[in-house]
Amino acid sequence: MEKTSFSNNGGKPIRCKAAICRKPGEALVIEDIQVDPPQAYEVRIKILCTSLCHTDITFWKLDSPPLSRFPRILGHEAVGVVESIGENVDGFKQGDVVLPVFHPYCEECRDCKSSKTNWCAKYADDFISNTRRYGMASRFKDSSGEDIHHFLFVSSFSEYTVVDIAHLVKISPEIPVDKAALLSCGVSTGLGAAWKVADVEEGSTVAVFGLGAVGLAVAEGARLRGAAKIIGIDLNPHKFELGKKFGFTDFINPTLCGEKKISEVIKEMTGGGVDYSFECVGLASLLNEAFISTRTGSGKTIMLGMEKHAATISLGSYDLLIGRTVCGSLFGGLKSKLDIPIFVDHYLKKELNLDSFITHELNFEEINKAFSLLEEGKSVRCILWMDK
Repeated sequence: MEKTSFSNNGGKPIRCKAAICRKPGEALVIEDIQVDPPQAYEVRIKILCTSLCHTDITFWKLDSPPLSRFPRILGHEAVGVVESIGENVDGFKQGDVVLPVFHPYCEECRDCKSSKTNWCAKYADDFISNTRRYGMASRFKDSSGEDIHHFLFVSSFSEYTVVDIAHLVKISPEIPVDKAALLSCGVSTGLGAAWKVADVEEGSTVAVFGLGAVGLAVAEGARLRGAAKIIGIDLNPHKFELGKKFGFTDFINPTLCGEKKISEVIKEMTGGGVDYSFECVGLASLLNEAFISTRTGSGKTIMLGMEKHAATISLGSYDLLIGRTVCGSLFGGLKSKLDIPIFVDHYLKKELNLDSFITHELNFEEINKAFSLLEEGKSVRCILWMDK
């Protein structure tokens, strides 16, 4: 990566362009904004490229407070370069290549110090604030001086953004930035679910429900762990050919199963069920199918998608009693500062396939086209370049 030079803007506001969402579901508008300097424990970064995730689509359409707030700068998958730092910032300096991530890792609380979880007891319960340590205080203003709301403590649909160090990971500058951006959310979530949450072992069988970026990343993680059979389940037949690049050995289109349930088809294919199933869509009915498609006595189901409005999920008590388990997986169980550099290393060693996730590349000004591609199911990940 070429070294980025900065003028002496430390401690001063910066004017730049951002894609602002002013009303739910309406096209984003490219506007000139002001980005304030970072405060204590914050870093201001120049975004090099960003990508679009289904979570951005969900919040773009959301029209009910308190999660819905406008105007807002969406975006949370990106890579950038440190432009300036606030007080009490250790481990980052101007010019560092960094990934902003939505899930905090304070490194100080009981959970962050534990090997059992990637929850952050200090910060993770608060997903409403604009800035991590300063509540609703915003670092963004529009041309009229009005505050613009942040999104998931990242807001990467801007040429510059301010991120708390609990949400920032320093990475090797050797990895191409478009590949690095993928690791700040979706791909890391899938890889982590396979490696850290399920701990897939060699020779095991796996079923993945939903072949978006997260589902494809689950398969990639299972492939690298030596899984013998990886079954993909999706309504979109175009995902099947792409899926082969990530290690899928078999595919199921639910519309072609006739009167059989997906779980019945999987049990026939595997002689009793898979060792691991991953629900990557966020449907209660699909989670139940994923759950009962696993082996009696030892099958494990990992939930990566969330039912709308955090709805209650119902599972058969007998299916639990006879040894199947189910668990959730937030950000793939990853501790960002520790685990993402490991993924970067695997990519640099040519072990990890990141290239195939990128199906489209556009200029930042074409961001609304990226939204359309993802909504229509034509894109896995679209890279938006800031300076091209």
